[in-house]
Amino acid sequence: MEELIKTLKEQIIEALNLEDMTPEQIGNDDPLFGEGLGLDSIDALELIVILDKHYGIKLNSPAEGKTVFKSINSIADYIRQHRTK
Repeated sequence: MEELIKTLKEQIIEALNLEDMTPEQIGNDDPLFGEGLGLDSIDALELIVILDKHYGIKLNSPAEGKTVFKSINSIADYIRQHRTK
């Protein structure tokens, strides 16, 4: 699970062009939206692309995305349960 979390952080940093951040600066339970990392709806689309491209996961509804994208840990748990790649 730790390797998945590290990879996921690296993918997010690359996809969202967070060049000034390192994986170590992103807390596993930090909120990704709002006061946490401060991501927005455009960033959410990039997260959806990451899930589809790297893990073969397609989200079915916006409500599902809100639950999945709460934190790095919530994304990693979802990937672990639903990945097809």
